[in-house]
Amino acid sequence: MSDANIALITEFWAALARRDFDAVGAFMAPDGHYIDVPVIDIEPGAIGPEATAARLRLGIEPLAAYEVHDGPIVAMGDYVITEHAETWTWDDTATVKLPFASVMEVHDGKVTRWWDYFDLSTLMNAAPAWWLDHIAGGYQ
Repeated sequence: MSDANIALITEFWAALARRDFDAVGAFMAPDGHYIDVPVIDIEPGAIGPEATAARLRLGIEPLAAYEVHDGPIVAMGDYVITEHAETWTWDDTATVKLPFASVMEVHDGKVTRWWDYFDLSTLMNAAPAWWLDHIAGGYQ
């Protein structure tokens, strides 16, 4: 089970690295919950494939460049934990390499829980004002 879940999540991260948001969404269960934990008290996150794709599109699609730096993946039963970094580049003057720990739960080949842990201030301090205005509108 753990090896299959690691393989699934490895494919998940590869789809995200390609910015194939619909493919990432397709990994989610209909009731799968995706949230950036630093904003859990501000917004509920995304539920299901379409909302997950829309939420990712909101934040990552406008970037001039986006790169996922693979890290360790460990699994135990239905839980898969990854440590990785993402380089977000808005333009020639605004970029950040953001470390993440992601906790996922997988059931029947679908992600039912994807909680991302990162330092929100690292992202906010690097982001340009136009992007902050853009994401403030939300994805719905």
